[in-house]
Amino acid sequence: MRHLWSFLAGLVVAPVTWVLVTLGQDGSAGTVDRWVEIGTSNSANLIEPAAYLAVGGVLLGLLGTLRTSPLGPLVAGLLLAAPYVGMFAAPFQVRDRIPDGWKVFGDPLPLHVPVENGTLFLIGLLLVMATFSGQRWRRWPRPVAEPTPTPAEGPDRNEFTLTDWPPTGAADRDAAPPSLGYPDPTPTEPLPRRTGGESPWSAPPRGTTRSEEDTTEIR
Repeated sequence: MRHLWSFLAGLVVAPVTWVLVTLGQDGSAGTVDRWVEIGTSNSANLIEPAAYLAVGGVLLGLLGTLRTSPLGPLVAGLLLAAPYVGMFAAPFQVRDRIPDGWKVFGDPLPLHVPVENGTLFLIGLLLVMATFSGQRWRRWPRPVAEPTPTPAEGPDRNEFTLTDWPPTGAADRDAAPPSLGYPDPTPTEPLPRRTGGESPWSAPPRGTTRSEEDTTEIR
């Protein structure tokens, strides 16, 4: 498909370039001749022919440098160089076949001028030579997605910063749950108190004393 569009572009650019070059050359030559006759110059008179030549140069540059397909430059180059080459075999027949008496925006259009001075032949050869690049006939390589690198196998590491909490291990069942400094609300059993000012460890148990007294009485 790209070769088809390039071919059509070559068919359009070739005649348009011929017309633009003719207007630019004829306008420039007529302006300079007028300056010579009157002995003075005005640069504003060259703006119009310079614009025609600039547009023609841009079209030729785009057609010759764009790497979509070389078929367009080849077709346009052959069409532009053909009239000059034909003058080697039959110059009068070629000269008579070129249209004459045309006008564009009121300006005369002498299409035979760029053919006779060899301008079209030069431009045609430049376009033909632009097709001798082997890379222009190939498609542009599509970008290949780079494979995602896989991480190397190794021991698991806990990567953390100084602001991170260390990893917690298995919970200890016997350890008390963490608190915020408040006392445990569960009450503890009170310790035994002394009664009568005596220590519970200073006298023998009362049950033992009674058993001794009963034994003595029986004796």
